[in-house]
Amino acid sequence: MRTLLAPLRIALLLVHVLAGIAIAVMIFPWLALPRRNRIIRAWSRALLVICGARLRLTGLALPPVIAHTGVETGRRGRMLLANHVSWIDVFAIHAAVPSRFVAKAEIGDWPLLGTLVTRVGTLYIERGRRHAVASTNHRVRERLKGGETVAVFPEGTTTDGRSLLPFHSNLIAPAMEVGAECWPVALRYSEDGEPSSAAAFVGDIGLVASLWNILVARRLQVELAFLESVPTAGSRDRHHVAEVAAERIAAWLDVPPPLHRRVNAAAKRGDDRAGSEPDAAGETARPAP
Repeated sequence: MRTLLAPLRIALLLVHVLAGIAIAVMIFPWLALPRRNRIIRAWSRALLVICGARLRLTGLALPPVIAHTGVETGRRGRMLLANHVSWIDVFAIHAAVPSRFVAKAEIGDWPLLGTLVTRVGTLYIERGRRHAVASTNHRVRERLKGGETVAVFPEGTTTDGRSLLPFHSNLIAPAMEVGAECWPVALRYSEDGEPSSAAAFVGDIGLVASLWNILVARRLQVELAFLESVPTAGSRDRHHVAEVAAERIAAWLDVPPPLHRRVNAAAKRGDDRAGSEPDAAGETARPAP
C-alpha cells in the first residue's frame, strides 16, 4: 500500500513545493519576519505529513514565542547545533522552530527545493572563496543580534544516524561574539519504534531515491530532542563549545562521542590560514543542506 500511495504523495509534494515557492516570492516580501516564520513552520509540518513522517519533540520545552516564530525581539538569538542525517532534517527543524540555515551554495541549485530554501533566507557559503566563512559569519552574527534562530550542521555532512562525526567550530564563532547560546539538537529516525536509516541521505544516493525511501518507510518518525544549552558568553574557545554540544547529542542518541581532540588540534594549528578548518557546511562527499 505504501508503494502504491508513493506516486500520489510525490504529486502532492510537488504541488506543495510549488505553492511554497509562490508564497515565498509573492507574499513574503509584504510580511514581517515573525509572520513569515509562522508560515514556514506550518508549511514544513505539512511537508512532513505528505512524506508520511511523524514529528516527535522531546527534551527541553521551547518557549512558545521561539517555537512559533524563531525570533525573540530585544534579546540575542540562539544557534542550533544538530546532527545531520537527511535533507528532510531541515524541514523537521523548521517544523519545530523556524530557523535560518547555513548551507553550501550548491544546495541553491537543487531543482525546486533549492529555489525554495533560497527564498526563505538560507545563508550560503560558496566553495573556493577564501573569505567565505568570514562573510557568512558576519551575516550569521547580524541575524543573532536581531534575535533570530540560526541552525547549522557542524558535522559538515550526513551520516546514517548510527554514529556522530566531529563537530567543526568555525560557524560557532559568531554566536560567541554576540553572546548567543548554542542549543544542541539531536535528530533520530525510527520505523515502528526501531532505529531506521530510511531517511539517510548518504553515499551515492540521489535526492529522488532518498525521497522514495522516505515515502515507502513504515510509520517513519523523526524525533528532535532539544538539549541543555551551551553558554558562550565569556568563552573564547569555540572548539570546547563544539565538543560539549557533540557530547550531549551523542549521549542522547546513545552513540560514542566523536573524537574531537585531533580534529580541533589541527584546526587550531591552521587558524592563521583563512578557511583552514573545514566549515560546518562540509567538505565531504555529501555536503550539508
